Amino acid sequence: MPDWVSLCVVVSLLSLLTLASYILYSGLLSEIAVLTGRPPIKKITFAYKFKQGPYRNSGQLFKESNYIGPGLAEIGVFYDDPKKVPGSLCRYAVGSILSEGENKADEELLKRYEASGFNVYSFPEVTHAVTTSFPYKTFFSILLSVKRVYPQLEHYIKERRLCAHPFLEVYRGGHIHFMVPLARQGDFYVPEVRQIERRLSEQEESHSDTDVSGADSNSEYSSESGVLLSDSRETSLAASSVRSEPIRDQGNRDYRGSGGNSIKRPDWEQTDGQQEERDEQLHEDSNQKSQEVPTQAWWGVVGEE
Repeated sequence: MPDWVSLCVVVSLLSLLTLASYILYSGLLSEIAVLTGRPPIKKITFAYKFKQGPYRNSGQLFKESNYIGPGLAEIGVFYDDPKKVPGSLCRYAVGSILSEGENKADEELLKRYEASGFNVYSFPEVTHAVTTSFPYKTFFSILLSVKRVYPQLEHYIKERRLCAHPFLEVYRGGHIHFMVPLARQGDFYVPEVRQIERRLSEQEESHSDTDVSGADSNSEYSSESGVLLSDSRETSLAASSVRSEPIRDQGNRDYRGSGGNSIKRPDWEQTDGQQEERDEQLHEDSNQKSQEVPTQAWWGVVGEE
């Protein structure tokens, strides 16, 4: 009997050591260095499928994509903050990178992905992005990266008040490369995201038209998803984690988020006292200027709004 007990203890200790080694090998203690600079990928063309739902379900798309093109680098693009957006509404795109830089995608491989229901899209090369990497040794590496990497990325972006979105994961070379663009963010939103936001914007406009409060019905900003709509691929979309007001991309010249914008009050929204002072001032000025000048001045006011 004591021999069996000793054997069980030994087996238990070996199991614990094996598990501990597995977790360590997966990247438990790996250093995470978050940087700002050139991302790990250049211009890419990739095949993808778009889904809306909990991010934990994205694994199935990774498997499907890898089955068609084994050995290709895989990519996942995640558009919403799961802490602020319900899981059923989270949007993501997953697929395989078909070509990078000036290289062209293999036509036969392209047809195989399209035959399996994948779409094809391209992301541009950018010079500024928040980046880091994590070892990709085992399946457990993915779980560790979610727990360890994302909090540091979010802290880095928030601390420096950066306008960075969406979040990309690239699996290749035994590493998970994380990338959050700081410029041309709008180019990293696949067409399906724009379609969803366009429908939400139309619903919002329809609701505003019937709202007796007189709310502006021309807003292009969806408060539910936090994305600024634009048909131009040169215009940035607002990050899903920023829900107070839309933020537009400033290009490569200025990729920092705004620290707090003041809203200019239109002339027709001024208080009665302000309007009386303005009328008095206009009356005094009219005695000193010709009638042609006010016309030009009012045109300037309209042009500024």
